[in-house]
Amino acid sequence: MDDGKLIVFSAPSGSGKTTIVQHLLKQKELNLEFSISATSRAARGEEIDGEHYHFLSLEDFKSKIKNDEFLEWEEVYRDNFYGTLKSEVERIWAKGKHVIFDIDVVGGLDIKNIYPKKTLAVFVKPPSIEELKIRLKKRKTETDDKINMRVAKASIELATAPQFDFIIENHHLNTALKEAYDLVASYVGVNTSKEHE
Repeated sequence: MDDGKLIVFSAPSGSGKTTIVQHLLKQKELNLEFSISATSRAARGEEIDGEHYHFLSLEDFKSKIKNDEFLEWEEVYRDNFYGTLKSEVERIWAKGKHVIFDIDVVGGLDIKNIYPKKTLAVFVKPPSIEELKIRLKKRKTETDDKINMRVAKASIELATAPQFDFIIENHHLNTALKEAYDLVASYVGVNTSKEHE
C-alpha cells in the first residue's frame, strides 16, 4: 500500500495509551490494524503469541537484530527486548490498511525518524506521576519494585513529549478518546463531520 500510514501512540506505562488504541481499532472507517510487537519476555497470564506479542527467545530476538529485521527495537530492561518487525508493517500495508502502534517513547520516535512523512506520532500524557503510580498499582500485575522502576522511567519519558506531533493529556478518558479519534481521522483522511460514537 503506497499511501499506508503509521500512527504511533507512545506514553509512560499506565497513561492509558492501550485503551485509546483499542478504541481506535474498533472504528472501522479508520482502516487501522494493530502492529504486534515482538518481545523476548515470557508471556504473562492470558497473553497469546501472535495476538498480544510475537514472543521470541532472547537468542532469536538478538539474531533478528543482527539480520536487520526490526524497524525499531530496544532493550527496555536487562535482557528484556521489545521491537517492531519490518515484516509486521509490510503485512499490514499489503492488506491496504494503516498501521497503529502502542509503543514506548523510544520506539515511537525511532519510527517517526525512519518514516517522517508517513508517521503521526502522538504522546499520551498522564495527569501526574502520582496518578500514574495509582493506576499501575490498580493493575495488580507487578511488584512494588517494578512499579517504582516504571515510575522512574516515566519521568524521563515525559521529557520526550515535545518531540511528538501531538500531546493528548489523559485527564478524562472520553475527552482523550475523542481527541485521539479526531487526530487520526484527519490524518488518514476520514471525514469527521458525522457524529462520532
